[in-house]
Amino acid sequence: MKATAGQQIAKHFCRLDYGALPAPGRQTVKRLLLDYLGVAIAGSQTASGRIAREFAAMQGGKPETTLIGGTARVPMTLGSFTNAISSHSIELDDIDVLALFHFSPPVYSAALAAAERQAASGKQLLAALAAGCEMMERVSKAANNSLRNRAFHTTPTCGVFGATVAAGKLLKLTPAKLSAALGLAGAQASGLMEMYGPSMQKRFNPGPAARNGVTSALIAQLGFTGAETIFEGERGFLRAFTDQSDASQLVAGLDQPYQLDIEFKPYSCARPIHNAIDCALNVRQRDNPDLEQIRRIEVARHPDWAHYHQNKAPRTYHEAQVSLPYSIAVAFKEGQALLRQYTDRKLRDPLLARLMNLTQISVDAALPRGVSCKMTVTMNDGRKLVAQVDYPKGSIQNPMSDAEIRGKFDSLATPVLGAARAARIAELAGEIEKCGDVGQLMRLTARPKNSAGRIGKSARR
Repeated sequence: MKATAGQQIAKHFCRLDYGALPAPGRQTVKRLLLDYLGVAIAGSQTASGRIAREFAAMQGGKPETTLIGGTARVPMTLGSFTNAISSHSIELDDIDVLALFHFSPPVYSAALAAAERQAASGKQLLAALAAGCEMMERVSKAANNSLRNRAFHTTPTCGVFGATVAAGKLLKLTPAKLSAALGLAGAQASGLMEMYGPSMQKRFNPGPAARNGVTSALIAQLGFTGAETIFEGERGFLRAFTDQSDASQLVAGLDQPYQLDIEFKPYSCARPIHNAIDCALNVRQRDNPDLEQIRRIEVARHPDWAHYHQNKAPRTYHEAQVSLPYSIAVAFKEGQALLRQYTDRKLRDPLLARLMNLTQISVDAALPRGVSCKMTVTMNDGRKLVAQVDYPKGSIQNPMSDAEIRGKFDSLATPVLGAARAARIAELAGEIEKCGDVGQLMRLTARPKNSAGRIGKSARR
């Protein structure tokens, strides 16, 4: 009988080790490790990160893994859950090339929790990270755009499978047990796009995905079996979550090196907004417009994302981070769209409110990419200032340099942990393949008990 997609995938990933990773793939997942740690450290100090840490600490249990940015150690299921929420709490986590999902909150959170519990080596961690990210992207390719358009959130719904593979490799599951774990992951796939608003809902979504991936791997290790047909079955994941799907994407080219493209975020907001921010920054630098003399801001977007992020009156910084009008307004005024640009206090700025109200969003199917953006700023004197961005900063075609990634990490980690500790984390992450026990790295991400992080306080003002 022909092997199911789950069985083929499990066999493939169980064979994958550090030596089989293409050099670019090794470098990609290693760069993302540093980026993830910085984002999670800063995110742990936000209100959502703090509450998640408090929740995990009050559950008790065996101290297996570190709560990033905290002082407690918890079971690895709780560690993966909490760190995933922290890493998704400031809208600076990585993105795939189509801006459909974030790799690191589910995959890296699960992998690092499992690696710390298992005292795994850096090479074992990198292989698990690469495998988990590949798994997540394969599921997304099979399910999207239908999954997203049906209001399912790709990061958790597809991320649970990536988290399962990453944790399963570190727990050294056999192909049969990893296939079973994927079935159990499918039973726990969840996450809705009903998350844009003043609440912390969006930050929560990757938490269950990371935890459920770890849970699936752990219980499969004990012998609990799962559906081998979880992906393509009559009542499987693709039938349940999509109207149109392509199951062949799950197993395409399994015998070939996988090209893993991961993009990085320089701005603290939803990735499909970044093109519009780049447009605003380009106009600002090139034309230096008097913001009081702007009559209209027209933003043409590709149909894939034109109907998202339209909120002109965000009530909290959570809403501001998924508001295109706010993001371009603050970029025009301050020349940046970093974490400190997204605060509740700034929402009361009358100039930002005026610029948001002047912003009109339209659909342009002729734009070349799903995240493409064309901006036309009309001034009171009739001048039209135009900019178009197809590949935002941090994309594969317009990448952030290693120095920029390091600068981003330092800006996020240093306020929480101090310069010396942040530098040591960056040093270890940069040479993680030489590390004999990933726990050495993770324990450094704990906040010293006599310190107090400042990220959460500024974000709530």
